[in-house]
Amino acid sequence: MIENIQTASFVEMVVVHSAQIHNLNFDIVHDKKPTKQDYCVALISKFFELPQSDFPAFLNYQTNLVEEPTIWLNNFEDLISNNEDLFTEKRVLCRYNKLFHLIESKRKELQLSGVKETKSIIAKRYINAESEDRYFSFYEIKKQIDILDDDNEKILLLTKEKHEYRQSNIEFINQKLPLFDKQCSKEIEQIYEMQSIKSNIDKFKPLATINPNVFTKLQFNCNVNQFVDIFYQLSQEIFIEGKPMVEGNINDITAMIVNTFVDKEGKEMSSQSVKTILKPSREDKRPNTNKRIDISKLLKF
Repeated sequence: MIENIQTASFVEMVVVHSAQIHNLNFDIVHDKKPTKQDYCVALISKFFELPQSDFPAFLNYQTNLVEEPTIWLNNFEDLISNNEDLFTEKRVLCRYNKLFHLIESKRKELQLSGVKETKSIIAKRYINAESEDRYFSFYEIKKQIDILDDDNEKILLLTKEKHEYRQSNIEFINQKLPLFDKQCSKEIEQIYEMQSIKSNIDKFKPLATINPNVFTKLQFNCNVNQFVDIFYQLSQEIFIEGKPMVEGNINDITAMIVNTFVDKEGKEMSSQSVKTILKPSREDKRPNTNKRIDISKLLKF
């Protein structure tokens, strides 16, 4: 039984009486008004009892019970963080790590859907259009994206709202405002344009201003297996005075590649995929002869 834990400052503590249980697995049951200690012990105990596959459903169930789900998630995150040692002692750090991932995912989900969760009172002049079940206000969407730090999340929200508008049965359009989907599209274009400008500015920054500990990864423009195969050749096939041109074990070479380069789409590479391509026994993962970049032909000794 879990007893000694560090609590978190929950503002909302939803519990049910044992005679009024709706979901035996997901309800926090307490027959008296719980203390903060009672609630935190009961809550954290759930995550040692439930199978990990039920974690997402449990978080959805609890956040639907409270008025401020994001605040509840923040409090729950504090509770888990405050009791990391408990997970370590019970050798269930996998549960600890999974919870943090699920909390962050649920928080982002709530943030992105926040525009539709509540029909807040808004002046008619800020509403672009209305359907039978919701309104579309670029004024509100703009406030939502302004608090997001990640450009990809902004683009995701704008695209989602744009498509919902186009698929809705619109009953009213404010003729004094631009069309909602057009405003969303223009905002997406502006984000992409700003990304391009920032990227170009970074490329031409004086070297003296560059922090040697912070750098932009280099992008290659061929297939991943073609690129990684170059390092395979340098470390396994091309020798100088009996030593490979690039000397190092597979783990070190893998770490160097994934920490220095991104693929032709600008995405991070999987360490496991790179390591597999570098293994001598996995010839099937390296490019065929006609697609291979043969380094030996480019080198002159």
